[in-house]
Parts: sequence; structure tokens; C-alpha cells
Amino acid sequence: MKINVIGLGYIGLPTAITFAYHGVEVIGVDISEAVIRSLQLGQAPIEEPEIETYLGKALEQQKFKAQSVPEKADVFIIAVPTPNKADEHGSCDLTYVKAAMHAILPYVEKGNTVIVESTIQPRTMEDVVAPFFEAEGYVIGQDLYLLHCPERVLPGRIFEELIRNNRIIGGMTAACIEQGKKVYQTFVQGEMLATSTGIAELSKLMENTYRDLNIALANELVQIGDRLNIDALQVIELANQHPRVNIHQPGPGVGGHCLAVDPYFVVASAPEEAKMIQLGRQINTNMPRFIIKKIEEILLQYQGSKIAILGLAYKGNIDDARESPAIEIVARLKQSPNYQVVTFDPYVPTADVSQLEEALSGSDLAVILCDHDVLKEIPEASIKKMKQKVVFDTKNILTNKASFEKAYSLGNLSVEK
Repeated sequence: MKINVIGLGYIGLPTAITFAYHGVEVIGVDISEAVIRSLQLGQAPIEEPEIETYLGKALEQQKFKAQSVPEKADVFIIAVPTPNKADEHGSCDLTYVKAAMHAILPYVEKGNTVIVESTIQPRTMEDVVAPFFEAEGYVIGQDLYLLHCPERVLPGRIFEELIRNNRIIGGMTAACIEQGKKVYQTFVQGEMLATSTGIAELSKLMENTYRDLNIALANELVQIGDRLNIDALQVIELANQHPRVNIHQPGPGVGGHCLAVDPYFVVASAPEEAKMIQLGRQINTNMPRFIIKKIEEILLQYQGSKIAILGLAYKGNIDDARESPAIEIVARLKQSPNYQVVTFDPYVPTADVSQLEEALSGSDLAVILCDHDVLKEIPEASIKKMKQKVVFDTKNILTNKASFEKAYSLGNLSVEK
């Protein structure tokens, strides 16, 4: 079996080299010359545990190569970005998916399998992808097999979860499903969950929408607790002692290319019906402004102006800052002439400084916006460099709060006014 993987980003690259690691010949295709050049040198362009091991073995076995154009193959996997459009409901922008379909078309032959892994709006396979290939004369399920097989992995554990998690195999026909199973049984140890493309599309979206709504509930609870002077974190901890309750943890907002994006695809498909989903998105989208309001109140109390922002990624121990609430918070704070803002993140190269102690030096307030392991215990030597030893931990990860003169969290927001 020979596979083309179109798109070598945070999902496409791990998928490609996982196939190659397990002995499949893989052509990785990307439009970025920098990505291709990096991979040809044996260097992964993204941060992810085990990625160097998988890439190294794939290259050593000569099962993987990166290039800018596809080749003839048995299977074509499309794993390109699907951002939100700038329309009323943030619908799915299929620009990159359509470009990928056009790119592989000259190389597709009868008997091939085409899989869209990119997250897409409901009915995309039926209304967009299938008609594209049918217009070229292919009979779906007979001489071309079309599927939507979305990933469901956690950054920081991608390789483990690609292999161990159950996999949705959404096919246009029963024959398509069987072909999809043959592809993924190469490495998937979890159950193959056979279904239609439409159910696969909406299931993937609802997995992320459920989490987004649950976080919105927690973030709304934080604001209720702030109004009533009740510790929301303790409320969540106690409520979760109920065997059928699982309130997620609150935070400065919701980031990443899944939770902050995918619910809009559902809204765009059924805007009149998806009212709760829209409200959840609104709550999480507005959370950075709530955090900024609290930062301003803390600094006013301490007559401070220098802020050390700790963490820019949307999730701990990765370099992905897409849709990260920290980016919005930093941008808004830097617009104010009242504050001096210095950012630190050991994974995100756009941070202002590369050393934690440098970020904290002379600061009036440290704000933790990401749950990197390195931020869970701030060294005493670094804390001593602060002008005022005050911390606002929006992720509730700090283990040595007692080392600060004052520590705020999303459960303890009482600021003297």
C-alpha cells in the first residue's frame, strides 16, 4: 500500500509518519517549502513528544519522503486546515480541502481510496467532495472509495492516541467503509467505528462542541462566583463528587484549532437550532476580556504597571498558539499605555523573552495563562526578582502559591476596590 498525505501540519505529519513507522510507503505533501526542507533534513517542524523518534525511523526505513506534489498511490489522505469563514456564523472554509482535491486529481485512479481527515461541516462529503469526483466520471463505492475519518487526538499525546483510540470510519457506502478499515488497521489498535459520512462529520463536531459547552459552564460559574464572592473552583470540586457530574475546569478562554473553531460549523449548518452552542461560544470568546478586567483591578490595587505573561500556547507543553486566548489578552494589554507587558513561553518562539526569570524581573504581577509543566512551580530565585510578588493563576496549576505575597486564581478573585 502507498499513501499520499496532503497537509503536513499538527495532524497530517503525525498521521503520515505513523503510517510510515508501521512500514507503509508514504508521500507527505505540503505547500510550505520550509516544512518540506525541514523534513528532508530529518527535523520535525512542530513540537510533539516522540515525533523525532517516529520521523527518524520512517526516514531510516526509507518509507517517508516530503515533497510539494503528490504521486500516484493507493490512498490519498487530506489533512489540511479548515478555518472559519469571516461570515455571520463562522462556517467552514473549504479552500484548502478543495485545493487538495484539485492537487490529487491528476494522480487518482480507479480503485483508489480518498479520505478526508480534516474537520468539516456536516454534509460536506455528500454535497462537495463526492460530486467533485463524480463529475470526473468516478462511481463512488465501485471504482473510487470516499471516506471521512476524523482524528480524535490530544496534542502532547498524539502518537499514543492515534494508535490506541477508537477510529471513526465514515464511508459513502459499505464498500467505502471496508476500504477505510483496511487503511487504518495498519496501526489502529482501537475499535473501528463504521458509520456514514454525515454521522462521522457531525459526531466529530459534537465531541468538541460538548467540551466547549462544558468549559463555558465552568467559565460562567467563575463569573457567578466572582459576583457572589464564592470560590468557583471549590464549587466545581464539590459538585464533581456527584457520580454523574463532570464540570470541566475553567480558564482564560478556549483555544486551539478544534474547540474554538468546530462549534461554529454546527451553528452554520443549523443556526436557528444551535442556540446553546452559540451562547457557549460567546461565553468562552468573552473570557479573555473578563481576565483583562481582573488584571486591571489587581494592578490598580497594587499601583503596578509591569506584567509578566507566563504561557502563550493554548495548551500545556506544546508550541501551538492557534486561537489561544493568551494571544488576545496580550494584544489588548499591549495596546494600553498604562502597562508594560513581557511574555514568556518555553515552547512558543514569538514570546518576548526565553527565560522565566527575565520575564519576572521587575514585574508587579505574574499572570499564568497556560498549564506548561515548567510553570507549575515558579523558582524562588525568579520570584525574588519581582518588584511586587503577586500572581494571578488562571489555570489553577501553581503548587507554591505560598511563595508569593498574594496569589489570585479563578476561585479567588476578591480584589479590594
